[in-house]
Amino acid sequence: MPELNATVTHRRDLAPGLMILRVEPRGWALPPFKPGQFAVLGLPAEAPRSASALPEEGHDAFPRRAYSIASSSLDRDFLEFYIVEVPGGALTPRLFALREGDGLWLGPKLTGMFTLDQVDPGRNLAFIATGTGLAPYMSMLRTHLAAEPGRRFAVVHGARYVSDLGYRDELFHLERDHRNFTYLPVLSRPEPGWQGFKGHLQDFWAGRDLERAWGFKPSPEDTDFFVCGNPAMVEAMMGILQAEGFREHTRKEPGQVHFEKYW
Repeated sequence: MPELNATVTHRRDLAPGLMILRVEPRGWALPPFKPGQFAVLGLPAEAPRSASALPEEGHDAFPRRAYSIASSSLDRDFLEFYIVEVPGGALTPRLFALREGDGLWLGPKLTGMFTLDQVDPGRNLAFIATGTGLAPYMSMLRTHLAAEPGRRFAVVHGARYVSDLGYRDELFHLERDHRNFTYLPVLSRPEPGWQGFKGHLQDFWAGRDLERAWGFKPSPEDTDFFVCGNPAMVEAMMGILQAEGFREHTRKEPGQVHFEKYW
């Protein structure tokens, strides 16, 4: 059974079942990684589960799952993760029982293809996400935004409630401090008093709010889209963008829409 080779150094609970977790390796160095890649976390089956956990289906002696890295690739001391609890899941109820100082397993290989590697420098970047699909974009922004003032960045983040908009304070600050960055949060179940955008991302898109914020309509000639989160949202946004002339990106046939489905 793998040893617990990492330590929780920071935990921030954003809402019930939603947290930010920082993890540091124990006695070994993190390898280099690219923003948008993921790591694998694990815990033994005998590890405690959260109070909100439901009976789990099946049994895994050492459950492991992949999570996108939210921290900058320039930070080499820790990795940060943005995690939602699946109450009946094998791993997340155990992760939600962790406290600062507790041990867990961190896979030594950081990998994944959802990166900026195949996007030409200078092209604008529109990041579309639901829920914790925001995580890889935080890594991209933290690594690239300040260093690349010549390209436009935007985050369109869909969630149910204000409390589900993880990183919203940081994103508002980034928007204030960087003229080339736009943050557009969208709530499907807004509380009274919410002054922002309402609805689902595919409905929000029809309002052309990113176009107004940027002052021009994103086109396949100048913008790449990254889409990450709920598979239904990903499929809907793919259809919308394809109708506007954007193509799905593959290694064999380069395009302008890159996507990753969560759960």
